[in-house]
Amino acid sequence: MATHPDENAPWRPAAARLAPLADHELDDPARELLGQAGGPTSGATNIFTTLVRHPGLFRRWLPFGGKLLAGKLPARDRELLILRTGWNCRSDYEWAQHVRIALAAGLSHDEIERARSDRGADDPGWSAADATLVRAADELHADACLSDATWAALAERYDERQLIEVPMVVGHYHMVAFALNSLGVQVEDDVAAANAAATPSAGPA
Repeated sequence: MATHPDENAPWRPAAARLAPLADHELDDPARELLGQAGGPTSGATNIFTTLVRHPGLFRRWLPFGGKLLAGKLPARDRELLILRTGWNCRSDYEWAQHVRIALAAGLSHDEIERARSDRGADDPGWSAADATLVRAADELHADACLSDATWAALAERYDERQLIEVPMVVGHYHMVAFALNSLGVQVEDDVAAANAAATPSAGPA
């Protein structure tokens, strides 16, 4: 398991509680389901080969998660919400996978590092728009509701479909983080290595 960069990070399982299915353990229906997992999350093998142990749930969950990844929010904005949520939940796997997706979506190395700042939306490095997204993720994490001020700031930028997606994205990635943390899904070695190479100033994700 990758060491979390926060020294005060809560305990997480150091090994998988439910191991990802090995290739020889996959039956034809499982292979078919796994073949539907593509797009920006295609490298996230351990989550998919773990969750496919519950094929009925996997079959229903995958299109929903895929819709949010190809929704109406700009990809960069979506990834900032997900990174902050992954950090708030101290989900090593969620963080590691979405570092690479966030880079591809246009977030800089410095912005990714800032997404795990204890200062949150008050970090002076954020633009006003990015600070609003970080604040939205933090409010939903802490209180399960957006404040009037944050809603108003979001409504200045987004249409109604995008506004609906903001809490849905944050809520979905809370759910995913809960599962990843509790099942002990481990970061793939190649993903950890790629992140370390791409962000040499950062600690392991």
